[in-house]
Amino acid sequence: MKTIQDFNFENKKALIRVDFNVPLNENKEVTDATRIEAAKPTIIKVLEDGGSAVLMSHLGRPKGVQEEYSLKHIVDKVSDSIGVQVKFSENCIGEDAEKMVADLEPGEVLLLENLRFHKEETEGDRKFAEQLAKMGDLYVNDAFGTAHRAHASTAIIAEFFPNKKCFGSLLAKEIESIEKVLKTGEKPVTAVLGGSKVSSKITIIENILDKIDHLIIGGGMTYTFIKAQGGAIGDSICEDDKQELALSILKKAEAKGVEVHLPVDVLGANAFSNDAETQVVSVDKIPDGWQGLDVGPETIKIFHDVLMKSKTILWNGPLGVFEMENFAEGTIALGKSIAKATEQGAFSLVGGGDSVAAVKQFELDDEVSYVSTGGGAMLESLEGKTLPGIAAMEE
Repeated sequence: MKTIQDFNFENKKALIRVDFNVPLNENKEVTDATRIEAAKPTIIKVLEDGGSAVLMSHLGRPKGVQEEYSLKHIVDKVSDSIGVQVKFSENCIGEDAEKMVADLEPGEVLLLENLRFHKEETEGDRKFAEQLAKMGDLYVNDAFGTAHRAHASTAIIAEFFPNKKCFGSLLAKEIESIEKVLKTGEKPVTAVLGGSKVSSKITIIENILDKIDHLIIGGGMTYTFIKAQGGAIGDSICEDDKQELALSILKKAEAKGVEVHLPVDVLGANAFSNDAETQVVSVDKIPDGWQGLDVGPETIKIFHDVLMKSKTILWNGPLGVFEMENFAEGTIALGKSIAKATEQGAFSLVGGGDSVAAVKQFELDDEVSYVSTGGGAMLESLEGKTLPGIAAMEE
C-alpha cells in the first residue's frame, strides 16, 4: 500500500478525504476535536513538502443542503488545530470551488463544503466523483471512519488517480494496527469483547478465533453465555434465541485451543439505575428481580492476570454499564490492566464507540498503543470484510 510518505507534494494540490464528522453543541461549536487532530499529521506533511491541501468531508446525515450541517462551523477549529488559517468553499464541486482550488498557493488549506449536501456522495455516483477529482493533483484517503462505505469520495474517486493516490498517516496507522491484531501480533493475543449483544459480535468472534489465544467476554452478552450453560441470570439482559450460538462459540473456541474467560462474579442491582441497591453475586446465581450491571472483584482479578500475560490486546466493548458511576468499576479496571500490559511492552488496540468513549472518559487513551477513530470500519475489518475505501486504493 502506498502511503503519504511515498510522495512529495511540492507544488501539488493534495485532495484529502478526511473524516471531520465531529460533534457540535447547540452553538455549533466543536465539542470533541479528536478526528480533526487525527488528520493533522497528513495535512502538515503536504504543507511542509511545499504543497497545498484541499480537504473534503461529510458532517452528519443532512437531507440536501441544511445550514446546521455546514462545515463552515468547523473552519475555526480546523485552523486552530493545524495552525494555518483555513479557507472555505461554499460548495464541494462546481466552478467557484474549482477557482478557489486553482488560486491556492503552496502552504494554504481549503476546506470544501459538506459532501453529503449532494445525494450523489452516498450513492457512489461516478460523475460526482469525477467532479470532485478536479479538485486535486493527487488523492489522499485519510478517512478510516468512512472506509467501509462505497461512497463517491472514498471508493469511486480513487479510479481517477491511477498512480497518484495514497493512504494518509491516520488510515495507514489504522490498517497497520488491525493487521497487528489479526496477522502480525506477538502471541499470546487476547481479544476483550464486551457490549450487550452476542449477535452484534458473532462475525468478529468467528473471524478472530483462528488468530487469538484468549477471549475475554464481558458486558451484557455474558448472560446469554451463562444462561446457555444452565446458569441463573435473574433479570439480566439476554438474547434467548442466541443461546445455541453461544454454546457453539464455546465449542469452536475449545477446538481451536482458545481459552474463553467469562465473568465468575458480577455486581448485581435490583433495578437498572445508578441508585439501585447492589450486591456481588456469582454470575450463575443471580436472584430473580436482580440483574448484572458490572463484573465483580474476582472477575477483575482473573481478567487482569490474563492481560498481564498478553503481548497483543484488542479491546472492543465495555464490561458493564460504565455510563452509570456505580457500574463503571469493571470497565475502569480493565482499561487500567490494558494500560499496564501496554507499559510492559504489549501492543493494545481499542476500538468501537463505547470502548473509545470509556478510555477517553477515564483518561486512559494515552496509555494504550492505539485508539481507533472508525467504529463501523474497524468492526468490519475485524469481521474480515474488505472495506471498499481501502480496496479502491489498492487497485
